[in-house]
Amino acid sequence: MRRKTRTPPSPLPQRRGVDPVRVRLPTTGPWVTVGEHLVERLSGAGPGVIEAMLDAGRIVGADGRAVSSGDPYVPGMFVWFHRELPAEVPVPFPLVVVYRDAHVVVADKPHFLATTPRGSHVAETALARLRRELDIPGLSAAHRLDRLTAGLVLFTVRPEERGAYQTLFRDRRVRKEYEAVAPYGPALALPRTVRSRILKERGVLAAREVEGEPNAVTRVELIEHRAGDALGRYRLTPETGQTHQLRVHMNSLGTPILGDPLYPGVTDPVPADDFQRPLQLLARKLEFSDPVTGTEHRFTSARALEAWSSYPEWAGEPVSDRATSA
Repeated sequence: MRRKTRTPPSPLPQRRGVDPVRVRLPTTGPWVTVGEHLVERLSGAGPGVIEAMLDAGRIVGADGRAVSSGDPYVPGMFVWFHRELPAEVPVPFPLVVVYRDAHVVVADKPHFLATTPRGSHVAETALARLRRELDIPGLSAAHRLDRLTAGLVLFTVRPEERGAYQTLFRDRRVRKEYEAVAPYGPALALPRTVRSRILKERGVLAAREVEGEPNAVTRVELIEHRAGDALGRYRLTPETGQTHQLRVHMNSLGTPILGDPLYPGVTDPVPADDFQRPLQLLARKLEFSDPVTGTEHRFTSARALEAWSSYPEWAGEPVSDRATSA
């Protein structure tokens, strides 16, 4: 039986709560030097970028010493480096810690803040912020919320315990309850359970429903509705966790969630500094039995969906028009 190679600890510290990039060299290949492989493998960084990093000593091995472009290629070798952080517009909303102990942190994430570093959102993410603010370098996310979705997210404090908490989500032993504001459909019979097969293709912004065995299940209930603005407030309880599942299922019912830039149709990209009209979807409740301590946890977000509490303000209506839509 082949023994799994142990990954050595990073010789580089985090920067602004962001881990350095780790690269493992393939066990076989035609490369003669480390630099030859890295230049080929990381060509997406741009012409001359990797060569310059090697010359500047910014790529290091497990011992923390700089790797030279001419160093002999060593199969299975690990190297680390810090990528240049993109210029990011700070998300001007608080990230609230609702619970913290020696094992987990539960945060109430605002709209527009990504959960973990990804793409153009790196230091301005919930994970990086919490690592900096709480001084917990080993903090990790046990699951993710979409950047546009607000609400409760579970983070783990100790790296060796992360797998136990991730398994809760994998095995569907976490009860998650969401809230959404969407058009009220008087002809829509609720409550109901929506089952479908959702496909999310790499490089395609929106997911879609396709024929086949259902892989996405959501319970949809109407909490209340207002006749004046034809809006409904809905409780969504997912049994599965497909990408964009709640958004796709609400759209399939003819009640797309307010502020959704992808469903029913993809709209023009929203500028990075535009924080108006957030998606009206909130991860309201999170319940689970702690796999480490055995504690029964129940958390509730204190956030309110603005389109329900103050639709004119959420919609950006001029003050003169608000009296007629209130």
